[in-house]
Amino acid sequence: MTDDYGAQDIQVLEGLDPVRKRPGMYIGSTDGRGLHHLIWEVVDNAIDEAMAGYCKNIRVTIHEDGSCSVHDDGRGIPVEKHAQTGISSVETVLTVLHAGGKFGGSGYKVSGGLHGVGVSVVNALSKQTEVTVDRDGGKHFVSFQRGEPKEPLRKIADSADRGTLVQFWPDENIFETLEFDFETVKKRIRQQAYLTKGVTITFIDKRKNQNDAIQFYFEGGISSFVHHINEDKEKIGGILHFDGEMSDVQVEIALQYTQEFRENVQSFANNIQTIEGGTHLTGFTMALTRVLNKYARENGFLKEKDPNFTNDDAREGLTAILSVKVPDPQFEGQTKSKLGNSNVRGIVDKVFSEKFVEFLSENPNEARAIIGKTALALRARLAARSARETVIRKGALEGMTLPGKLADCASKDPNESELYIVEGDSAGGSAKQGRDRHTQAILPLRGKILNTEQARLDKMLANTEIKNLVVAMGAAIGETFDPTKLRYKKIIIMTDADVDGAHIRTLLLTLFFRHFKDLVMNGNIFIAQPPLYKLQKGKQIWYAQTEEEKEVILSENEIKSENIQRYKGLGEMNPEQLWETTMNPETRTLAQVTVADAERVDHVFKILMGNEVPPRRKFIQTHAGKVKDLDI
Repeated sequence: MTDDYGAQDIQVLEGLDPVRKRPGMYIGSTDGRGLHHLIWEVVDNAIDEAMAGYCKNIRVTIHEDGSCSVHDDGRGIPVEKHAQTGISSVETVLTVLHAGGKFGGSGYKVSGGLHGVGVSVVNALSKQTEVTVDRDGGKHFVSFQRGEPKEPLRKIADSADRGTLVQFWPDENIFETLEFDFETVKKRIRQQAYLTKGVTITFIDKRKNQNDAIQFYFEGGISSFVHHINEDKEKIGGILHFDGEMSDVQVEIALQYTQEFRENVQSFANNIQTIEGGTHLTGFTMALTRVLNKYARENGFLKEKDPNFTNDDAREGLTAILSVKVPDPQFEGQTKSKLGNSNVRGIVDKVFSEKFVEFLSENPNEARAIIGKTALALRARLAARSARETVIRKGALEGMTLPGKLADCASKDPNESELYIVEGDSAGGSAKQGRDRHTQAILPLRGKILNTEQARLDKMLANTEIKNLVVAMGAAIGETFDPTKLRYKKIIIMTDADVDGAHIRTLLLTLFFRHFKDLVMNGNIFIAQPPLYKLQKGKQIWYAQTEEEKEVILSENEIKSENIQRYKGLGEMNPEQLWETTMNPETRTLAQVTVADAERVDHVFKILMGNEVPPRRKFIQTHAGKVKDLDI
């Protein structure tokens, strides 16, 4: 190794080279999420035109060849030569980082696009990009290959229209997948239509001969958004809508309380969803809690000895959409997941608090219902804290073991430890005998656990099976939940391959999604895949997890019908078979539980596990035909 280090060792990446070298710095990742981010960047530019008042129609199309195009009827990207770069403005925007009309000129008052970085990043990460601009009496065209212009911008026809069409083919050398997901794109487009009142967004997916266009147009804006989220929930009062403007910052809030135990508060800045919140969300939450406490004190709902409502109390059961338009947004991170403008917190606080105080004073019946819901949340929180402290204290006194239940593993290293949650004592006994005692812990469950979809924490912790599971995992629950204290990196649900097993699995997934969501999002939850069949010919044995797999084995080997065993439950397997088929890391198959669309998962759990029967009946009728080999 040489210690010479000079100017010759300094590499200068020019143009769009930095993007291709380090794509994750610009779009977050190169997996499916990063792939879809390309669409968001182009759509955001079209939305900026709509927010500026120049665009009424946006069309997003996924083509059969794997490309995506976005067309808007806005002003069109300028086509004249740019004074600094010496090339057309279209080529400048597509090939130069930090070039665009959103840096303080007269082009945009507010914008959500990446300030000129967005579309150039899309160009850099696409094997081909084509841009057609209608403006100044002509239709202009330019194409690019991996960020480099194939030819200069040229006029290809006369045109009296205005607008921009961007079509791009993602680069297979950059992305791990090139498959756009229909539901993901549709959800994002619908969201943007809610946030941009008065714009029509059309979505077409040509890959599956779905030439029928899906159109989104919402006159009610974010109030329609709240209505959509709450359509299958029991509401408290109507949808409230507040808006105002201070220091060129526009604030719009729509909210409605429900009888749910969970909140659904989504925040946006310049139409970009800020999934990590930021100053605007902080301002809203502070104002909400302060106003409710003040109203409750002044009107006798909270007595002198009662504690104040917390932010969690005030937001229980709340569905809210918070949207701000900021002239110079300061986002934390390139993918804009958190708003950082310090002045926005006070602006949102002042705009919302003034209007919310006015609403409560003028609508005492709805105010009483909201305060009643919040007060109930406070009492439940105090009861849950007492129950949780009892469980944690009990677990600590017992050394975090469950006598007669949990067969713990010898290892104390969470990274190599696994917890099998097993249906029934019989299967639990086989699993305890067949396991790797160093790394695998076994927790048998007796019967079906409590449905936690509609249960508060204190009721949950009164359930023996749930209490045992919470103590065994070691990460606590509720406001004291700490995923870093999880005692097992893998939590594996192992139930029978029948209807009861599927029900128990669903109850456990409900518990994890509602109360241990971080574990689901972090990939800690798995589902064991025990075989359905054992097939034998002489001393040779095959295991099949599906009917299809069984048929393949039968077709390839001459096996008599009497040598096929259908497992009805885990307890039918001896410890050696259970280890070999389901627990041995070298031979087993585990299904990792992931969430691609949290909003849809929330909706499905609400339908399947909630109190309302008609939506569940409709769901079953709709999807019954997809069920194969139902074993009742």
